[in-house]
Amino acid sequence: MRVRPSWLAAAILLVAFVPNVTGTAEPTPCQDPDYAHAISYLLPLKYGPNYTHFDYTNPKAPKTGRMRLPVMGTFDNYNAILEKGRVAAGYDDAGGLVYDRLLEPSIDEPVSAYGRLADGIAKGPNLDWIAFRIRDDAYWHDGVPITLDDVLFTFEALREHGSVSIRTALADIDHFFPFGEREVCFVRRQDRELNPILPFAIGNYNILPKHYWDEPEHDITKTTVDPPLASGPYRLKYAEVGRVIEYERVDDYWGRDIPVNKGRYNFDEITFDHFADEGVMLEAHKGHVFDIREEGVSKNWATQYNFPAVREGLFKRELRPLGRVEGLWWPIFWNTERTQLADIRVREALWLLYDFDWTNRVLFYNFYKTGLSFFQNSPMAHQGLPSERELALLEPWRDQLPPRVFTEEFKQPHSTGFGRQRHNIARAIELFAEAGWEIRDGVMTNVETGEPFTLDFIGVSYYSIRQNLSLVDNLKRVGIRNSGRSPEVSQWLFRSRTGRFDGNSVRLGPGHTPGLQLRNWFGSDAADQDYGQNWAKIRSPVVDSLIETIVGAESAEELYAATRALDRVLLWNFYFIPLGSQPGFRLVYWDKFGEIRNDSLNRLPFVDAWWYDEAKARKVQEGLERLGG
Repeated sequence: MRVRPSWLAAAILLVAFVPNVTGTAEPTPCQDPDYAHAISYLLPLKYGPNYTHFDYTNPKAPKTGRMRLPVMGTFDNYNAILEKGRVAAGYDDAGGLVYDRLLEPSIDEPVSAYGRLADGIAKGPNLDWIAFRIRDDAYWHDGVPITLDDVLFTFEALREHGSVSIRTALADIDHFFPFGEREVCFVRRQDRELNPILPFAIGNYNILPKHYWDEPEHDITKTTVDPPLASGPYRLKYAEVGRVIEYERVDDYWGRDIPVNKGRYNFDEITFDHFADEGVMLEAHKGHVFDIREEGVSKNWATQYNFPAVREGLFKRELRPLGRVEGLWWPIFWNTERTQLADIRVREALWLLYDFDWTNRVLFYNFYKTGLSFFQNSPMAHQGLPSERELALLEPWRDQLPPRVFTEEFKQPHSTGFGRQRHNIARAIELFAEAGWEIRDGVMTNVETGEPFTLDFIGVSYYSIRQNLSLVDNLKRVGIRNSGRSPEVSQWLFRSRTGRFDGNSVRLGPGHTPGLQLRNWFGSDAADQDYGQNWAKIRSPVVDSLIETIVGAESAEELYAATRALDRVLLWNFYFIPLGSQPGFRLVYWDKFGEIRNDSLNRLPFVDAWWYDEAKARKVQEGLERLGG
């Protein structure tokens, strides 16, 4: 299928100046761009223009061996840009194994990206435009060069046929056009607020082959089980739809030795096996059916990794710290449109009735850290008392803020983790009384109306409801009748978006560029939008003001002051019960690989930066034979 080449009209704009309505002249976008090798957000780049490779890669790593990975679920589609279908692992719309993108993120920096298909990037004042210069030595797996036509085709297809998330990410683009021999210019819409991550969003999407999709038998608007032509370090070798997919390394891959790829993509083969059951997957891993994964269940992490291969040192169980923002792990939040939950005293009382230490010990095997910040594990998290920069943001709102925002560091209620925390329950009852509630005949009752206090909890899964056990037990003790259920996911989303709940839970892990994300989670405007995620219905001018400061931050110091101030405001208003935060990545693997160990990365790059260690692999094989495996 052919995509309409709307860039032709845009290219006509390539004149020296464009008159505006006042008769003055404005410079043409992307005129004389000053190209750089990389871009970053707020912080300086780690790697200069003459860098040769990322520090977490090994340029001398051997190119050999195989890595086998599991996937929960199935796949039935290789066209990742669509809403429909379940995309095969490796064919993602960003990154993956088979395609190339304009920019490659550096995972040992908060937010930086370096040229991959592009060898230069330039930005206009106020991000009015972004220019990319395309390499002249890149080619598809069929030997056809990658050109500007492919780049233009890709973004036309993404904007016209891409999923909602893709079209939303690119909604700030007004138009784009080619110029020079191998340059493309993206012009930002002036009627939309500046989005500092727009260059990263554009650079993140894989570039698709125009000449392949132009063929009449290929339709980019439809799912496909025929693997499309690609350009990246791997190509599909074998697949059984829904069961297994195997990739082989492309020996003559064009980008093998460019700096962002040097020392990466070291395995000759990468295999993904698909599973329908977590328990079966766990046993398959123990049986050496595949090599490596993240353990997602706390109970398994604590109890399932003491089999003989572990004791022999052949199989590793390691908690790996990461440099990503961990945030809060499925905190409880309240629907503040409910009359009783609009009262901060009631929300604080409910916070006191939740015993995280007991929950973590009994249900999660003490895996999680105490949740203390929406930005946990990052410099954006609040620390101690407010700094001068924070106070400058908070003081104008002092009369609208809880006094403890200024005087106390937020901490979870004291608990031993054993038995009932009577002091917390007693204080909660006092707060209920201050808010006009009292216990009558064992029922928490509104003093004025005589109505009983009830709570209806929903959660995306059984575990979301199970984590409320300590709260549910204490609610019964103070006479609050409650119910909890985990409806089917689409029903949970519907009820969350329409406010049909009292208590709920959601994963909150913001990225290193959190501004627009925070507006969607906590901003007043999002409280009235079905597609927003401010399901707590927070409507606070203080919160809105701090989010706008975050969005417009022009330095790391300005960003950190605003996120820390926002952190305090959200926590001391008790919109959420924070629960816990992940302490790292639960890595379990057969010890057959080499790596450059780095505990400050945003992710663990075992697929793209580790390598096969033949000596270790031989030791594992000999050990399994010795154990009778």
